[in-house]
Amino acid sequence: MDGKEEDVDLYALLGVDKSASPNDIKKAYRKLALLHHPDKVSEDKRVESEAKFKAITQAYEILRDDEKRELYDTHGMAAFDPSRGGGPGGPGMDMNDILSQMFGMGGMGGMPGGGRGMPRRPRRSPDEEQAYKVTLEELYKGKTVKFAAEKQVVCSQCKGSGAKEKVAPNPCEKCRGQGVREILRPFGPGLARQEIIRCDHCEGSGNYYKEKDRCKKCKGKRTVKEKKALELYIDRGSMQGDRIVLQGEADQLPDQTPGDLIFHLVEEPHDVFTRIGHDLSADLNVTLAEALTGFSRVVVKHLDGRGIHINYPRGKVLRPGQVLKVEGEGMPHKRGEAKGDLYLVVKIEFPKDGWLESDDDHEALKKLLPPPGSPIAADEIDDVEFTDDADIEEMGAHQGDPRYSGGEWEEDEDDGEGGPQCATQ
Repeated sequence: MDGKEEDVDLYALLGVDKSASPNDIKKAYRKLALLHHPDKVSEDKRVESEAKFKAITQAYEILRDDEKRELYDTHGMAAFDPSRGGGPGGPGMDMNDILSQMFGMGGMGGMPGGGRGMPRRPRRSPDEEQAYKVTLEELYKGKTVKFAAEKQVVCSQCKGSGAKEKVAPNPCEKCRGQGVREILRPFGPGLARQEIIRCDHCEGSGNYYKEKDRCKKCKGKRTVKEKKALELYIDRGSMQGDRIVLQGEADQLPDQTPGDLIFHLVEEPHDVFTRIGHDLSADLNVTLAEALTGFSRVVVKHLDGRGIHINYPRGKVLRPGQVLKVEGEGMPHKRGEAKGDLYLVVKIEFPKDGWLESDDDHEALKKLLPPPGSPIAADEIDDVEFTDDADIEEMGAHQGDPRYSGGEWEEDEDDGEGGPQCATQ
């Protein structure tokens, strides 16, 4: 079968000419990605939308890169498909190596067929990644966590063979003794991703044993579960998203170096403080009397339990939204003794309605406070009704004005290369 006849036109898929500039290609991709993003369509259209989204993303990944684009312009999708043979580089070049470098996978597109050589068994087991929630107090002071992890380890009885001692191995017929198989997984019109998966018939060993010949301890699985005590050290000053790597502590697989166990720190929201970088912010709640006459007191309890005392002088009026900066009272840096700053945002607690009961009290307060400004002159005056609990965020809602930012999903105008990402697994 002629591979050229099966090729999808990536330029047509993005709706651009073959002479389109990188910027034109990026704009076309963003527009289509917004249109077909699976999270923005109804449930009945999600499968179709996912296929289209993945297809245009794959097209963009090729056309945005000058080298991949040149390969595509010269050889079509055959340049990325070892099942068609050929492609750039001549007979001495392994297409699986090219595709591994370019895509981190075996290839894409085309029909199943004989590739060049068998798939290679990975030399290292996969890393295991998981989120680890931490409080702001723990990030401020640092923390050591001891825990028991359950992991797969190579069976000590059969040394990972899966068989009893002195049993002769039989090559697995399903993977032809390789332990892994290649499959083509369709993900869009005319597009498929070539994947290497572990052979489920021989558990990845390349050899198959009858039930009576299998290891009694691991039942032929080659690995067994085991608990191991581990320790996680969180540095003071660590941040959201920081990675803590426990090298070689992922599941073991026979004939492979064990991968790493990786924890991603997730900072839990705090009731008092908000963190950005090494700086902290908190509300500074003061009464109206304190805002007008000053105060001297502890205004907030810090993450290590210390009280932060502020002496605000009489005669300097605090205003709503005003910010006080306390240098050196933010989060610690990971290295050294330096700390960020603490920003205190003034929130004035006004008295409740009716707190002044007598007319004399009202008149006395009015005399103490500055007088109002000059009245506004107008030719016509209307007495109007009003509500005193309106939400300014409702201004302009559902009226079609693009200046209203009420949560509509809009295209990001930055110049970064990353477009919308599909979170669907």
